[in-house]
Amino acid sequence: MADRVADDVLAVVPCLNEEAHLPELLSWLAADARGALVVVADGGSTDRSRAIVSEMARLHPQIVLLDNPRRIQSAAVNLATRRFGRGRRWMVRLDAHARYPRSFIDRLCRSALETGATSVVVPMVTSGSRCFQRGVAAAQNTLLGTGGAPHRHVGDGAWVEHGHHALFDLSLFMAVGGYDEAFTANEDAELDRRLIAAGGRIWLEPRAAITYFPRSGATALFRQYRAYGRGRARNLKRHPAPVRLRQMLPLAVVPASLAGGAGLAFAPWWGEALLFAVPMILWLGASLLGGLWLGWRGRSLCAAVSGPAALTMHLAWSLGFIAEALSRRPMPPAPEPLLFADCASPQGATAPVLEAGALAGSR
Repeated sequence: MADRVADDVLAVVPCLNEEAHLPELLSWLAADARGALVVVADGGSTDRSRAIVSEMARLHPQIVLLDNPRRIQSAAVNLATRRFGRGRRWMVRLDAHARYPRSFIDRLCRSALETGATSVVVPMVTSGSRCFQRGVAAAQNTLLGTGGAPHRHVGDGAWVEHGHHALFDLSLFMAVGGYDEAFTANEDAELDRRLIAAGGRIWLEPRAAITYFPRSGATALFRQYRAYGRGRARNLKRHPAPVRLRQMLPLAVVPASLAGGAGLAFAPWWGEALLFAVPMILWLGASLLGGLWLGWRGRSLCAAVSGPAALTMHLAWSLGFIAEALSRRPMPPAPEPLLFADCASPQGATAPVLEAGALAGSR
C-alpha cells in the first residue's frame, strides 16, 4: 500500500507496565506502519515501559510517548485521538500484549476501503509461554472459555456486531464520543452499539488475525474476567438486549455454586438436598473433563490446566456481572462527541519525544 494511505493512520497503543512486549511491538511498528503516526499512551508505568518508548522515539520520529493521567485504556485512546487525530482518516488501536501479522495496518485499510466498513475488527488467537498461560490459551481458543464468540477463532470475513477492535473511521469514532471512559471493561462492545446506532458497519477481517497473550496467573485472570462481567452488565444497563446463551451459562455459575454449597451442607439431614448440587457438579465436571480432553488432544499437561482456568473465568465473570446488575450506581449519560485539542503540539508527551510529536503535528 502506498505511503500516502498510511499517512492517514493514527495508531494508538494504550500501555501500562508492558516492558515485556513493547520492544517487539515497537520494532515491528517502526518497520510495518509506514507513514503512520504511532502514539503510545502510558498510564503511569513503573517498569521500563516509558524508557523503552523514549528510546525508540529517538530512532523513529513517528513514535510519540503520551501521558495518560486517567490510566485506563478507553481514556488513552480518546486522549491520543484528540491530540493527534486531526487531518487523519483512520485510527488503529493496538494492544501492547499482542503480536500482529505483517502488513497489519495495510490489511486493515485495504479491508475498510474494499468493504466500505467504518470499523474493522479482527479475530484473536490466544497463545502462552508459561504453563498456566498455555492452559488459559487452550480454554480461550475453544468453546470452553469463549462460548463461540465469532472473533475468538479465525473463520470467514463477515459483518458483525462486535469483535476485537482494530481500525475505525476517525470521523465516526469522534462523532459518537469515542470510548466511554466510565467503562473500565467491555468499553469496546459498548462503543460498537453506538457505532451501529449511528449507521456504522463493522467488518470482521480474518486475514488480519492477531495473537493475544493472556494473563499469566490465576489472580490476574480472575480480576480480568470479573471486570469483563461487570462491564457486560453495565453495557446492558445502557443498551438493553437479550442475553445470549453463551453468556447465560457463565451467568448461572454463582447461583449454581450457592445452591450447590447449600445442598451439600444440608445433605446429611436431608438427602434430597443433593439435587441442588447437580448444576454445580455438572459445571465442575464439564469444565475439568473438557480441560483434560484438551490436554490429551494437544498432548500437553499445560493444556489440561484449561479446565481450572475456565472455572476461574466463569466464576469471575458471573460474580462481576451479578455485582454490577445489583448495584444501584447510576449510569452516566452517553459520551458527547470528541473534539480535537486546540493545540496540535503533543501536550503530555515526555521531553525526549517533543520533537517527534511536533513533527507529526505539523503534517
